Amino acid sequence: MSNETAGRVLLVDDDAVFVRVLSRALAARGFEVAGAHGSQEALVRCADFQPRFIVLDLKLGAESGLALIPRLIAARPGVRILLLTGYASIATAVEAIKRGAHDYLAKPVDADQVVQALLGTSSSAVATSEPLPDAPPPLKRLEWEHIQRVLTECDGNISEAARRLGLHRRTLQRKLAKRPVRETPPR
Repeated sequence: MSNETAGRVLLVDDDAVFVRVLSRALAARGFEVAGAHGSQEALVRCADFQPRFIVLDLKLGAESGLALIPRLIAARPGVRILLLTGYASIATAVEAIKRGAHDYLAKPVDADQVVQALLGTSSSAVATSEPLPDAPPPLKRLEWEHIQRVLTECDGNISEAARRLGLHRRTLQRKLAKRPVRETPPR
């Protein structure tokens, strides 16, 4: 890249190590980077830093990155938002796009994937050119996606989601603590 920056990126994640590592990687690729670790700090940094891009984590401690998307867009119209998550599901991807995110990637990701998504040159979980799988997703995967959809409808309220799902709150919390099932079985 030339001496000019590729753009300003605001990284919003509650994991300070992740923010530090991705900041270095993006800076090495020509971006000017700032970090934030919570929603209030993100809104302040967004107003001060005036980023062109925002990389936002889905879970910010007890807060939801989904709820933050419209507020960031209101604070910085025209910003391109990439939502990252370690708990990928179709329901959260769709909800993120509805709320204004431009792309959605499942962690772990590398800096090149992030750059491609920010610049709009990638194919992510939302818009993929891969062929559809031959077999339907496993039942556990469908259960995970249904739970995520209901939890999103309840704005992250675990007690309300558990009530709607007919589960005990602690049972739902245990299910949420588990990693989602892979889409296709390994070959």
